[in-house]
Amino acid sequence: MVTNAANAQYSDAQINQLQRKTIRTLTAGQVLSGFGLGSTLSIGALLAQELSGTAAWSGAAATFSTLGAATWAIPLARLAAARGRRYALAAGAGLAITGALLVITAAATRTFPLLLVALFLMGAGSATGLQARFAAVDLPSSKHQGRNLSLVVWATTVGAVIGPNLFGPGEAVGSALGLPHLTGPFVFTIIAQTLATTVLWFGLRPDPLLVAQQLDAAKNLSKPKASLYTAIATLRAYPIAGFAVATIALSHMVMVSVMSMTPVHLTHHHADLVIVGFTISMHIAGMYAFSPIFGWLADRIGRVRVIVLGQAVYVVALAVAGWGSESIPMVQIGLFLLGLGWSASTVGGSSLLAATLPTTEKTNVQGLSDSLMNLSGAFGGATSGTILALVAFSGLNGAAFIPVSITLLAAAVTYLRGRKNA
Repeated sequence: MVTNAANAQYSDAQINQLQRKTIRTLTAGQVLSGFGLGSTLSIGALLAQELSGTAAWSGAAATFSTLGAATWAIPLARLAAARGRRYALAAGAGLAITGALLVITAAATRTFPLLLVALFLMGAGSATGLQARFAAVDLPSSKHQGRNLSLVVWATTVGAVIGPNLFGPGEAVGSALGLPHLTGPFVFTIIAQTLATTVLWFGLRPDPLLVAQQLDAAKNLSKPKASLYTAIATLRAYPIAGFAVATIALSHMVMVSVMSMTPVHLTHHHADLVIVGFTISMHIAGMYAFSPIFGWLADRIGRVRVIVLGQAVYVVALAVAGWGSESIPMVQIGLFLLGLGWSASTVGGSSLLAATLPTTEKTNVQGLSDSLMNLSGAFGGATSGTILALVAFSGLNGAAFIPVSITLLAAAVTYLRGRKNA
């Protein structure tokens, strides 16, 4: 409930109305920006292999894009805390658009190092997408944090699922424009990011994070200094938040390591870009389409239980994709389940993090969480190409059981300690 001092600026009804507008705006922005998903990792992996001349470097696409997302997450979070969400989201999109332009330039000049720089910049697009889910729960207007957060995650479904299926049309557009091979889909990425930025810039007024800060100021809540040390100290003070951060990071590692190598594995089995695009679409549908269900479950049965559910789905996904690695349909089913496991784990973990921390601590820790999430993904992408080369796709899926086991063990410890608010 908003205090009397805060009511001098915003009533409860106004806060609820602003929350609904915020969700609508974030949803529209995520629908548009979702068209850029898939291109970075899947087409990027193929470009990395082509420009470097070896499959061992194909994982560099995931490595540098996720390193970029990890690097940009903290400064974008601090920009959000200082100027508001729309400034941070616009800045991240601008970096992603610059990266997409450099991808095309790198392919045209056959410059592999420039491709890595471009993918690093495009990682900012992932960082802004992750930050958008936390923007959905900035305002203290609803008890349904899991639902609100998951709706923004779900909004990515439309563009993210359609996007990979535009690989073929993107190549046709690229050919018509005289662009290098495999770079046509990045034209759609540039257009989609530009439209998404426009929607978020004009739609997030007033800015939900700035309003939340005003409400805190009215309650005389002091804002701690944003720093890495402060974020780590906060996680020490709130161990269950530390578990949430670890869950998000390890789950992302599993997803990136397997997903980023799937296009390479499929092309080794003579699958064309249409098959690759359809497979990635199924995977992304699993990542986003069912997130409202997991958000509802997080609010109803508990966030830790949803995390455990996600890890259980991971076990099935890795078994199906690993044992069925020689069958394209089995790989497609495994990738869909992989996305489903990521969705449950990420929604459960993000909701747990948002519900556990005080309002004044959230932005700082959320930036650290997104950074660690993408660093874990970068590690998965960096090692996945080498693992694929050494023990094939089945071995890669087997190796991914390690972080899943760690997460399940941590969840068991959390449950046995009887932690509440989970």
